[in-house]
Amino acid sequence: MQIHQKRSRWWNAEVTTWLNSWRENQMSDVGLIILAAGASTRMGTPKQLLRYGEQSLIGHVVQVANTSVCHPIIVVLGSYAERIKPEINSEQVHIVENPLLSEGISTSIRVGIEALNLINKEAKAVVLMVCDQPFISPQLINQLVEVHETTLKPIVASQYADTLGVPALFNRTFFAKLTTLSGTDGARHIIKKYLQQVLAVPFPEGVFDLDTPDDYEQLLLKNSEVRI
Repeated sequence: MQIHQKRSRWWNAEVTTWLNSWRENQMSDVGLIILAAGASTRMGTPKQLLRYGEQSLIGHVVQVANTSVCHPIIVVLGSYAERIKPEINSEQVHIVENPLLSEGISTSIRVGIEALNLINKEAKAVVLMVCDQPFISPQLINQLVEVHETTLKPIVASQYADTLGVPALFNRTFFAKLTTLSGTDGARHIIKKYLQQVLAVPFPEGVFDLDTPDDYEQLLLKNSEVRI
């Protein structure tokens, strides 16, 4: 029985290693950064930990990212990091913390890009996304990558309402510009500045994000209507 268990553990480890290797070979050379360091001041509680379906919001977003073609997946945490980490149940995800969170979202982008450069210095592009857009999907992320690869546009952004924003893909030529953002300037600042180099992908559901308790109540109501 003990020998069988050892063989089983060895076999499982070998299969896991093979599957991970196969998965990486199927991945694009586009990294993905989830910006999830915010303090959720308006929500009054960590939005990353809000329940969405059978998991937390951060768990849902990480699952979406993991199902996409992007690799590696990096999650930038800050506020409530120790409470959020247990919700990220994936060995495929790299977690980094932003010690300069109080200086604005630009610092989280910088920390994420620096981590990506360390993990894969050959990454040709990155998708930036946030954790409070519940209707994000792997299909949308993959579409951003596909549009970039087929058109060679250096920026591919999501379009909702009259806005171009995240999730958005930036090729490597914009990495340095992303790391030199300051204060509360985020991805949208780069998108607006280089609008002629941007291609839009429709994401009408992106207009809905979670900032306040009312937003969360609306999300729960939408989910209940879908189930009905």
